[in-house]
Amino acid sequence: MSPAIDQLLKDIRKKNVAPVYFLHGEETYFVDLIADEIEKTVVPEHEKGFNQFVVFGKDAQVGTILNMARRYPFMADRQLVLVREAQQLNGLGEKANQALLEDYAKAPLSSTVLVLCHTGAFDERKALAKAFAQKGVLLNSKKLYDNKVPDWIGDYCRQQGVKISLKAIQMLFDYIGNDLKRLAGEIDKITINLKAGEEISAETVERLVGISKEYNVFELQKALTLRDVVKANRIVDYFSRNPKDNPLPPMLIILYQFFTKVLMVQASRDQSEKSLATLLGVHTFFVKDYLQTARAYPVWKVAGILHAIRQADAHSKGVDAPSLTEGDILKQLVFAILH
Repeated sequence: MSPAIDQLLKDIRKKNVAPVYFLHGEETYFVDLIADEIEKTVVPEHEKGFNQFVVFGKDAQVGTILNMARRYPFMADRQLVLVREAQQLNGLGEKANQALLEDYAKAPLSSTVLVLCHTGAFDERKALAKAFAQKGVLLNSKKLYDNKVPDWIGDYCRQQGVKISLKAIQMLFDYIGNDLKRLAGEIDKITINLKAGEEISAETVERLVGISKEYNVFELQKALTLRDVVKANRIVDYFSRNPKDNPLPPMLIILYQFFTKVLMVQASRDQSEKSLATLLGVHTFFVKDYLQTARAYPVWKVAGILHAIRQADAHSKGVDAPSLTEGDILKQLVFAILH
């Protein structure tokens, strides 16, 4: 979590809130996190019925929102007007309506907290954004870089008061990617099922996130690293017989990311684990896997593997191979990698 978001959450929990918030960006997890904290904190529970208004953009107009914001709270000090999916707010794209919102943001009612949650980035050069920044909070919630996600997973687990192993962190990241909302949901699900003091291990992730212990993309990756033809083909055959539970696109992403990092290792002059960990954006614990693969496959072969994965991706979309099943494509890919 960025220092700005962390500080913003701390201020809200201390009830040090601004009169206007414009929360926008590609990473909706942080937008929702801040909005949820505001919704939980600003208006006391017994006052929410009269002084808290949570609406969705598609169901409201700019004028309606401003009328809500300009009313005074009922027998209370403060009211909340929270607009989720504000990018769908009727009339928001019109200059006249943006000017009305801008005028309100420049002179907001002190007894109202107005929050706009905008999915996707909003042009912060516009006068509307500047007005919110001047009198309140303007936040652009950006997607985390992939190399920051494992640290976020570890931090999230610490906030939940649970320990997690490095292997479990990497497995969650490899399996789910940078979808923070889904990651948080899976970690919450795991945490509920843990015994007191139990650590989240790789085995726990396999069991509770629905990853087959023997037949999963990580075991396939390991078999490819060791050039274990028998095991790799056994896993691929299982995937072919269970395509719904083992869709091809996520596997291709994981394998492409893995072999891309192998190529980075091969191109690096500094082969120390510490240097390679920084280069790859992983913990030093995992560097040995990339080193082992880099030694097992020459550079020209790894470049060919990346080409084969891109070709498999094209085939999966029907390019030059309209009749191939995902199982057929995967079998061809694994054969190309191992031979």
